[in-house]
Amino acid sequence: MATEIGQLLAVQSAGSIPEEPQTSPSVAPSLTYSESADEQEIEEPRQIEPRRRRASTRLIAQSPADIQRITGETTTQLIKRCCGGGCCLNLEPRKDGVDYENVELPDNDAFQSLLLKIDAIPSALSNVSALPEQTVFLQPLRRSSKPSAPTVSSVSTSAARDTTTATADADITKTFDALSLEDLNTKIQPPTFVQPHPPHHVFPARIHNTRELTGIGAEKRTFHFDLDVTNYPEGEGVDFKVGGAIGVSAPNEDSMVDEVLDLLLVPRFLRDKPVLLQTTKGRWPTVWGEDQARELVTTRRDLLTWCSDIQSYPPTKQLLRVLAEYATDEKERRILLFLCAAEGQGVFCDFRTGPHVTLVQLLHAFPSAKPPLELVFSVLQPLMPRFYSLSNDPHESFETRDGKQHRLIEIAVTVHETNDWRSGSRSGIGSGYFQRQALKFIEAKEKGEADPEFYIPMFKGLMANPLAKEFVSDGPMLLIGAGVGIAPFRGFVQRRLKTANCANKVWVLQGIRDSLVDELYSGEWGVHEDEVKRVVQSRRGEGRYVQEEVKHQSDLVWYIINSIDGRVFVCGSTKGMGEGVETALIEVAMEKGNLEREEARQFWELKKEAGQYIAETW
Repeated sequence: MATEIGQLLAVQSAGSIPEEPQTSPSVAPSLTYSESADEQEIEEPRQIEPRRRRASTRLIAQSPADIQRITGETTTQLIKRCCGGGCCLNLEPRKDGVDYENVELPDNDAFQSLLLKIDAIPSALSNVSALPEQTVFLQPLRRSSKPSAPTVSSVSTSAARDTTTATADADITKTFDALSLEDLNTKIQPPTFVQPHPPHHVFPARIHNTRELTGIGAEKRTFHFDLDVTNYPEGEGVDFKVGGAIGVSAPNEDSMVDEVLDLLLVPRFLRDKPVLLQTTKGRWPTVWGEDQARELVTTRRDLLTWCSDIQSYPPTKQLLRVLAEYATDEKERRILLFLCAAEGQGVFCDFRTGPHVTLVQLLHAFPSAKPPLELVFSVLQPLMPRFYSLSNDPHESFETRDGKQHRLIEIAVTVHETNDWRSGSRSGIGSGYFQRQALKFIEAKEKGEADPEFYIPMFKGLMANPLAKEFVSDGPMLLIGAGVGIAPFRGFVQRRLKTANCANKVWVLQGIRDSLVDELYSGEWGVHEDEVKRVVQSRRGEGRYVQEEVKHQSDLVWYIINSIDGRVFVCGSTKGMGEGVETALIEVAMEKGNLEREEARQFWELKKEAGQYIAETW
């Protein structure tokens, strides 16, 4: 069958679009198996050099307006924040006639883990970054007593001044009386001012169930979550969609928050005490609010837990300059100022592009630096939501509990880890939060709790993303994914296989490392799973990647993309897979359409513009 389709489609001219194969309506191309793969299994074992995966780049911004839309900052602001105002532009070698002094480096594990290449520091430093402007202020909430009545003499001598003062006192009293800490459990959700893009608000979705999808020995752990959205607020004008994604406002880890507060000498009795937060400009502590001054009541713990990122971004010169200003140890201060100066530009560049550095690590590395918490808030990056694709058909997922019907959405989360200076590795803010919630839920179940209560703070984030937008109820569909990128396709398949006229019209190519431990949702794709899904393994350096399977399935690919309403979806990491699949698709077009490489590339660009080729990679 595949050979007949290949013969029908290979004769198309370079500039034409082939017609759908004239076959029986009940018969469609099927997934085929590579003879070379079978041959490889019976060959004698041989040493194969592991394939080096290539990184790829995806253009997401083409103008300053795009940069401001995505980051909320102008290009000038972004450059200054990102690289300290000219990083790598003024790398100064050691000059003759300049006095250098050897500085004793801090003797602690945190500093050594920074891998700073400093041997000597010039006695005089130039172009040291200015101390950043403080934009955040925390004021204690005090109830002002009622002003006493002025005497006759005071009125006669300073009536105008007293009237102004009394009016100001009255305004302050009124303001403080109106402000109060909202009645909200910030253990399970952020304060309401941490609002994502309107009209959405964060909703604490209860975990209905969770389980680990990967097996022991998997390179990365992946967890599945069933989230109860029965009581999700109405009125947002958008519903959950197949292929859509939810936003999750994940908090910083509690232990890390407490450690930062300890290192900054914030007394424990003040951490949960209501304070008046005043900002002079910017969006913080909101997510995508207006750039304006703000005044609201919150706590120091809530701000550090939900509003500021303390582990995801490389250190900035603004943060280092703040630490230098408040370092009481002279050698620590000299090193920090050196990193903020023109003479330390090269070291600073290496520092930013080296191992991940957290705020806790910096405060341990320079233990004498104890800046005010307000000033630290002024220079930290905001804590942004993370987005996760739905892995089910949200229109059909309901379960009965407590005699009531509950609506569920499902997601899969892969835990991302990076090096840590103490424990060896640490997880990301979002995936680490999911893992902690999953393990606590599973532990509670194992201890006999019938209905443990754990929550995920989420909102209807991206229900109009390309995967959801381009999903159609008819037409053949090829779904190509690797790792957790396969999760949203599960909802596609569930939806399609329930429609009679879509039978034999959906196919999945799933790339994994090892089917024994890494295959996600095996046996959970609905009926005829073995007919619609092809698993491609890349374990033990065998060189079988999903992009190679795309070329092997060229008949199927060419049939689908040239069919009415035919669509090809790609989802997964750009590192290796994204670029590799795109190259494979171009080569399929070259072979089946008799096109030159540039013509084939343009062919897929046109299909992308028409909504028939959709790639969601990260």
